[in-house]
Amino acid sequence: MKSLIPLACACAALVLSGCGKSEQKPGASAAAVLTLNYANFPPASTFPCVQMEHWKTEVEKRANGKVKINTYPGGTLLGAKDIFDGVIAGTADIGNFAMSYQPGRFPVSEAMDLPHFFPDAKTASVILADLIASFKPAEFEKVKVLTVFTCPPSVVMSSKEAKTLADLKNLPLRSSGTGAEMMKRLGAAPVAMPQSDVPDALQKGVVKGNVSSAEVLKDMNYASYCPFVLKTDLCVISFAVVMNKAKYDALPADVKAVLDGLYREQAEWTGAYVDQHVQEALAWSKETHKLTVNELSAEDRATLKSTAQPVIDNYVTRVTAKGIDGKAVIAFIRSKLAK
Repeated sequence: MKSLIPLACACAALVLSGCGKSEQKPGASAAAVLTLNYANFPPASTFPCVQMEHWKTEVEKRANGKVKINTYPGGTLLGAKDIFDGVIAGTADIGNFAMSYQPGRFPVSEAMDLPHFFPDAKTASVILADLIASFKPAEFEKVKVLTVFTCPPSVVMSSKEAKTLADLKNLPLRSSGTGAEMMKRLGAAPVAMPQSDVPDALQKGVVKGNVSSAEVLKDMNYASYCPFVLKTDLCVISFAVVMNKAKYDALPADVKAVLDGLYREQAEWTGAYVDQHVQEALAWSKETHKLTVNELSAEDRATLKSTAQPVIDNYVTRVTAKGIDGKAVIAFIRSKLAK
């Protein structure tokens, strides 16, 4: 009987030690699982974070359990303007950011935010992906670009109805970047402020509307303040998902292949997702807040395009002075848009 006691204890120890192990997916050992931290700046419910979660799911599935990705929405790991440098420094392994938040730092990408009048985010996102892949701009030389995408073309949402471009005259509208430049040229009064400040500014009459893509009508409840939309198909905002270069270079070849394979696919998926989300937001706004959507006349559309051309010409002059072939960048975008 005494001789059986050590054997029983050994068996019990084996059972207990087995209970302490986390279950691994087939093909991945505990030592092989690589954990990556992904920083993002908007709230979790917004489309840049929805695309983040979709990308995470696809990577973890296609890498067969070799990779685990921890996501940090809402600026919980890095703020909007800190993400790019934070990824370079290794504070985050991966980060999503908007290039327009750092004017002049991403001169090739910046061309996408000009008024090209893209029909939707899917078209713009794929063109941006092709642009970065073709030009391989120096602005991204310190990181690995995992994917890129854009928001949908912006519209004018307002508390006061605008049916024509003339109705925008002297109208104070929250707008930023190239959108602000266009509003100024059209005679409106652009006001710079973060999206989070817009509801309060609308209530106080500081602004009478917002120049933005239309999904925020629902996501941020702007339809309750702005029951009118003028469909302008103005500028988009470009985003990039980048990875610390040394971290990427150290990945196994099969994991690199997974990330590389998602570059254009993810751009297309994100564009299609947010385009559908815009339609849902418009339908919800019409039903809940009786939103009215006005289309521009053919004459106003021609005026809009002629107003946009000097903005594009100024871009070409500005980046050419920095040694970038601005004409080639614009020609590339327009050739893709024409297809």
